[in-house]
Amino acid sequence: MSVISHLINGELVKGQRTLDVTNPSTGAVIRQVSDASAADVGKAIDAAQAAFPAWRDTPPAKRAQVMYRFKQLLEEHADRIVQLVSEEHGKTPEDAMGELKRGIENVEYACGVPELLKGEYSHNAGPGIDAWSNFQPLGVVAGITPFNFPAMVPLWMYPMAIACGNCFILKPSEKDPSSSMAVAELLQEAGLPKGVMSVIHGGREAVETLLDAKAVKAISFVGSTPVAEAIYTRGAAAGKRVQALGGAKNHAVVLPDADLENAANTLMGAAYGSCGERCMAISVAVCVGDETANRLVETMLPKIAQLKIGPGTQKGLDMGPLVTAEHRDKVLGFIEDGVKSGATLVADGRDLTVSGHEQGYFVGGCLFDNVTADMRIYQEEIFGPVLCVMRVGSLDDAMQLINDHEYGNGTCLFTRDGEAARRFTDGIEVGMVGVNVPLPVPVASHSFGGWKRSLFGDLHAYGPDSVRFYTRRKAVSQRWPSVSEATRAEFSFPANQS
Repeated sequence: MSVISHLINGELVKGQRTLDVTNPSTGAVIRQVSDASAADVGKAIDAAQAAFPAWRDTPPAKRAQVMYRFKQLLEEHADRIVQLVSEEHGKTPEDAMGELKRGIENVEYACGVPELLKGEYSHNAGPGIDAWSNFQPLGVVAGITPFNFPAMVPLWMYPMAIACGNCFILKPSEKDPSSSMAVAELLQEAGLPKGVMSVIHGGREAVETLLDAKAVKAISFVGSTPVAEAIYTRGAAAGKRVQALGGAKNHAVVLPDADLENAANTLMGAAYGSCGERCMAISVAVCVGDETANRLVETMLPKIAQLKIGPGTQKGLDMGPLVTAEHRDKVLGFIEDGVKSGATLVADGRDLTVSGHEQGYFVGGCLFDNVTADMRIYQEEIFGPVLCVMRVGSLDDAMQLINDHEYGNGTCLFTRDGEAARRFTDGIEVGMVGVNVPLPVPVASHSFGGWKRSLFGDLHAYGPDSVRFYTRRKAVSQRWPSVSEATRAEFSFPANQS
């Protein structure tokens, strides 16, 4: 059985320990991945430190040229990357291709790094004094990425980090590591010097080693809120810059004037796409008025019944399996809890069996009605193909419900009323908001991130915030007095006013 190696200092290095990688469509172990020890991580850090001085001094335009070549290679090898995502994650090929394309958009944005790194300059900021600022790389930085977007989320991080002059260590999910590894190897092929980018696989030991290493100056993380908070706390205590994106409970508010057919169609994709394994998945539909809720449920039920579900490697499907047996069982536990708590399970996907793939980790689309705010299925992130319908009396009630939730990642509003949309977008305490757009994931030139317990740290992922996160500003004031200019000691604090 093949073993996925680490990528350290431009070389493939097999670890002494391994973990199994499973195809969730069949339940079979299809390959193994190296499980990094602290020593393995140390080698990657050492390689990054050695490579940093030369890479830092490489002109931004030359760094951008590597990104241009990288983008071209990603497009040329897209089918292979998509196949790896589908094999190990279970995501349909169409969904995996969409993921990869959104990742490539971030590479495109990083290609503009010469413009993005331009500092500010003030001539004669003081008497004979010129002042400017520039953006300098941090050094060795690291990213810890989740299973649900194995190709895209790493591309949120290291293209910009590397383009800004840093050296990067990636620790992808051990559940589906092959696509992350394949993408990183293409970056080496694009001409990246050895040591600038390393990939180490594994679990807790690898993560903790990165968090505690003094040489690692910043950590980017995407995952669940409990882990995000722990990463942030430990990394910040070690003096690192940390951005840790956590969980979500994303609400879609449906007003009585909304186009119900359009809302139902888009909610189908937002709730059940990727089996709900998205931090931007809509998991709660908040209907204003009982009539709105009744109409939405009636419209969605036949659509849920018609979902095409099968092995992730097969084209033309709507959903594949969940990523692991453990995660499937966790989702099933949430569904059982919802039934016991009194919610009405109007669409039940628990007994789904896919012919020829009986050992796969499949759960069909589920729809709960009459969900209330005290239920666990509302309070916690399920991360599965489960949509909850809640009923409120007004838009203000819907906004209060959302603002009271501990998460503030994404939300959307379905309406034809511009005044209501403006009130919603201004008053909602959520980081990413859509109006008739159920998955308001920002494009690469804007930054991604939630509010409240969906984000730990001050800066969001990718876009303009990524430049700020992976660099530090240096302000320089310079004066060249003439030889004949007399100077005297000044004991008061300098000011630019007479």
